[in-house]
Amino acid sequence: MFSKILIANRGEIAVRIIKTCRRMGIKTVQVYSEADAGSLAVEMADESVLIGPAPAAQSYLLQDRIVDAVRQTGAEAVHPGFGFLSENAAFARRLEAEGITFIGPNPHAIEAMGDKITSKKFAAEAGVSTVPGHMGLIETTEHAVEIANQIGYPVMIKASAGGGGKGIRVAHSDADMAEGFAAVKAEALNAFGDDRVFLEKFIIDPRHIEIQVLGDKHGNVVHLFERECSIQRRNQKVIEEAPSPLLDEATRAAMGAQAVALARAVNYDSAGTVEFVAGQDKSFFFLEMNTRLQVEHPVTELITGVDLVEQMIRSAWGETLAFAQDDLAIDGWAIESRIYAEDPYRGFLPSIGRLVRYEQPEEGEHEDGYVVRNDSGVREGDEISMFYDPMIAKLCAWGPTRDEALTGMARALEDTHLQGVGHNIPFLSAVMDQPRFRGGNISTSYIKDEFPDGFHGLRPDARQTQIMIAAAVAMNEIAAEQAGDPSDRTDWVVLIDKTPHGVDLSYDADEALLLAFTGGGHARLTEIDWRPGLAQFRAELDGEPFTAEVARVADGFVIRHRAAKARVRVLTPHTAELYARLPEKVAADTSKLVVSPMPGLVVAIPVTVGQEVKAGETVAIIEAMKMQNILKAERDGVVKAVGAAAGDPVAADDVLVEFA
Repeated sequence: MFSKILIANRGEIAVRIIKTCRRMGIKTVQVYSEADAGSLAVEMADESVLIGPAPAAQSYLLQDRIVDAVRQTGAEAVHPGFGFLSENAAFARRLEAEGITFIGPNPHAIEAMGDKITSKKFAAEAGVSTVPGHMGLIETTEHAVEIANQIGYPVMIKASAGGGGKGIRVAHSDADMAEGFAAVKAEALNAFGDDRVFLEKFIIDPRHIEIQVLGDKHGNVVHLFERECSIQRRNQKVIEEAPSPLLDEATRAAMGAQAVALARAVNYDSAGTVEFVAGQDKSFFFLEMNTRLQVEHPVTELITGVDLVEQMIRSAWGETLAFAQDDLAIDGWAIESRIYAEDPYRGFLPSIGRLVRYEQPEEGEHEDGYVVRNDSGVREGDEISMFYDPMIAKLCAWGPTRDEALTGMARALEDTHLQGVGHNIPFLSAVMDQPRFRGGNISTSYIKDEFPDGFHGLRPDARQTQIMIAAAVAMNEIAAEQAGDPSDRTDWVVLIDKTPHGVDLSYDADEALLLAFTGGGHARLTEIDWRPGLAQFRAELDGEPFTAEVARVADGFVIRHRAAKARVRVLTPHTAELYARLPEKVAADTSKLVVSPMPGLVVAIPVTVGQEVKAGETVAIIEAMKMQNILKAERDGVVKAVGAAAGDPVAADDVLVEFA
């Protein structure tokens, strides 16, 4: 077996690979950019080598730097993770020529399947059902519009070398195509160094289902069942699960057989994923093959017990697969939630900054029977950089059934606390509690369908209202006792935002806090785990455990339980009457301003002072986390001032354009 492996990646996948290498007794070398010098992966690896500045094009994408690091450290093999050079056939061949093992498929398989245009043709020749589209290269916008009309709208515009949800847009009209084609080419060139684009028919109300395959260098190929990846935003996967709630045994077997046949056709000899777009009627079409480890591989590992990173390493070493297809079976259900540094309350825009607090759920088996796994590449105090994807962690939960896995995930999300950057945990929690998702009736348009106006949080339901009342009065009591100023008062009014809730307090013989609500009903609060300064309040309400995120403010608390967040005040009845009379604060008028929705770099501001602008016209393009964001005028107007220029770094809410 290899004695030393170099990891040509960063973040959580680098940490993930290091963990398996440690278990296998293999030493690791971590390459890093200047931005990642203090990263968890660098800390965990046996050795580390600086390979360049923060931008990936000056570090993680430079083959020469990677090869030099291998020579410098004496590593025998390179694991590329996902993204960066993981699907670069030229890199795999370069390593082969240098006598270095590439832990991934052979270069021929990467070329045949890694390029999305070539893979479509290859799949069609192999008898795999494919989505209608244009597989040839498209050079001009006019040509793209012409082809789109031949295929019929809606049409998907995709970067040939794309991945990770980047370089993908859906066009519903000629105007969409003209704008989207140029944007995808620019994103593709920036993210992958390859601006080739192709078009395919967009399937209405589709599901995204993928099959995990695994091969060795002796002709053996198996599949490890499917993953459902339909919960997406901007074509970026957000929540994945295994198995899929759509498939029956016959469809699963048919998809698996096609995936294995395709892998055998290119002598596939590592971990890879064959992606399908599926109709609600269980029809399915080949989408693409990812010739690398997938971001969402943990859910497959949880339901099969197979360590895919280990299998990649063993295959690269030349070992024969230790199991056949009949040896594999689905055990239980697994869910993965991608925790991103993005603000769901601001249109899911990327958020950069320092993780001031990061409290993670306990990994392993919990009393309620669910299992938690958290793949994270950052620690409390780390910086979330604008140069890379904003992923903080992949939080996974396993349960014997889908309902139990979902319940476990909801609890694991409750037990995760982040501070310092915007994050999508409230949104993920909302999905876990959403009836449509619970019922498995999902598609790739789920987020757009269920949150058409964006995410603004949810109002607390009856149980969450009781949780907020109970947490607030308990914290009020504890804080008063510690300050030496208990009121001995039993009747309180709890304001949740502006809504009053009367409650009477008492204690039983076991020192449990008893709550009697003036509107009717009782509750018993036990197992309280909180003291002033803690950001999480843990307890059991009527025997059911919960965790709420809490923060002290001037006259009360801000409490978030799952997707519900509110300002909560514990007041005497008289004070509550006075609060009810306070006027609402009027928000400032910002209708004449176009502000940057996120930190990033200005790509262009195609307007000048004095220019007349119509509603819908582009006034600025901002790039962040390798994505271009087009800002458009919301109304007609004349430009009064321009606050930035191409190449300028901007912070969230910086004024870009002001109208007269």
